[in-house]
Amino acid sequence: MTRVRRRPGPASGPQPVGRRSERAGGSTRKANHVRKNRKLWESTSDWYDRHFQTVLSGRFAMAWGLWRIPEARLHLLGTVRHRDILELGCGAARWSIALKKRGARTFGLDSSRSQLYKAVRLQRAAGARFPIVQASAEQVPFRDASFDVIFCDWGAMTFCDPFRTVPECARLLRTGGALVFAHGSPIRALATNRSSETISRRLVNPYFGLHREEFRREVNFQLTYGGWIDLFVKNRLQVVGLSETQPKERMASRYLRRGEERWARSWPMESIWKLRKESAP
Repeated sequence: MTRVRRRPGPASGPQPVGRRSERAGGSTRKANHVRKNRKLWESTSDWYDRHFQTVLSGRFAMAWGLWRIPEARLHLLGTVRHRDILELGCGAARWSIALKKRGARTFGLDSSRSQLYKAVRLQRAAGARFPIVQASAEQVPFRDASFDVIFCDWGAMTFCDPFRTVPECARLLRTGGALVFAHGSPIRALATNRSSETISRRLVNPYFGLHREEFRREVNFQLTYGGWIDLFVKNRLQVVGLSETQPKERMASRYLRRGEERWARSWPMESIWKLRKESAP
């Protein structure tokens, strides 16, 4: 873990710690997907920022998912002022900068050094400084019960193993804290041909056993709906809501091809989960 930039928080706020030890099981495979996904983002970061800047900035800085639905409409994060908020897979940290301006104590985490250098530049330009850390969301270098909110908008929860990220989020959240994340839906995973990276109107992958999705340049992760809920329950995370976005007929997404947009009008392309950390029994 390399810190691109770190400023100490308030004495009562989140405190960074050193590198966390590996959990048992799957360490080699974990390292493989972390390296592969980091390589993807290091090589595509500049292109991504240029290509999607218009749907990530301005009024879309605080917006969710493929259709950039404003947080002001969904109210998934709740009150943010004076709350400790961690963004997993923050990229250039536009979300976190916008939250900082609204009075949140924000923290950003991403595995890509290139993405985080952009975050530093945007922080300076906006006059909104806060800690950003280069690390995997599977091993977050903050102490237990550090945050009121953890969120992810098609970031680390897509590229990291949920059997590691969900327990980490539960560890990091204070009792009553919220975990909110947007990522691909299980149904999308069933209809996606991983070789051609195209989506079909037929099921092409088995549902049972969903976990690791291996693509040419990246590795994604997905579970069945029952798998997600079982994992949440084991980590004392109560499901507050699940949104499955359906675009209107004339809505377009900068992230999708025309055929994918048509597909998404019939089946859920993405899921947005909202969870609350329960108290210990």
